[in-house]
Amino acid sequence: MGTKNVPPATSPRTLSVDIGGSGIKLVTLDEHNHPTAEFRRTVTPHPATPAAVLTAIMELAKLETEFDRIACGFPGVVKKGIVYAAPNLDPSWKGFNLAEALTAQFGKPTRVANDAVVQGYGTVEGKGLELMITLGTGLGSALFLNGRLVASLELAHHAFRKGKTYEQFLGNKSYEKGGKKRWNKLLLEAINNWFELFHYDHLYIGGGNAKKVTAKLPENAKITSNVNGIYGGLRLWEDDY
Repeated sequence: MGTKNVPPATSPRTLSVDIGGSGIKLVTLDEHNHPTAEFRRTVTPHPATPAAVLTAIMELAKLETEFDRIACGFPGVVKKGIVYAAPNLDPSWKGFNLAEALTAQFGKPTRVANDAVVQGYGTVEGKGLELMITLGTGLGSALFLNGRLVASLELAHHAFRKGKTYEQFLGNKSYEKGGKKRWNKLLLEAINNWFELFHYDHLYIGGGNAKKVTAKLPENAKITSNVNGIYGGLRLWEDDY
């Protein structure tokens, strides 16, 4: 994933950051969406407070090449750079302006969006209605039309079965408790529900737990690479999300 002898930048370089419930990774992308160095990774601190996560990002970024702006995917509800909920990190994130904090920390303009939005930007093909789902500590979701973001969804916290939410059945805790077979069966049930709700043309499944999907998926659904959560950072700056 690294690139040697990188030529001087001719247009803005983007530090793309992917914050997850269990890990944080980042890399600098050039104008062609190519990494200018190796991907940097670290474990998400616990407790995952804003100060602890910002410190972890700063330590990783010290190893990076020069960059001009920042794109960040965050596992929670984000509007205009402000976090409204982060159920899989820490309650102290509520109301925290992550975009402003990163700009202050690095002195670079910053855009922040839900991590499923950023992964979707790095995944969708731009053909029709496309749903991006991320499976990890929790569950993320975003909807795109012809390559443009329609909405950052919160399917994770909608009712699924027996009064419980999709995230309660498809998050990592459920996988560990119920096992792979049951988790995959529930995922197929959820996929059927989502299709009935959106009648999307394509479904993409990413996130750290996408590798645990063994069920036979519908023809219009496929597993995507988790690193798309990094490569979508450039698109976050190109689209008026």
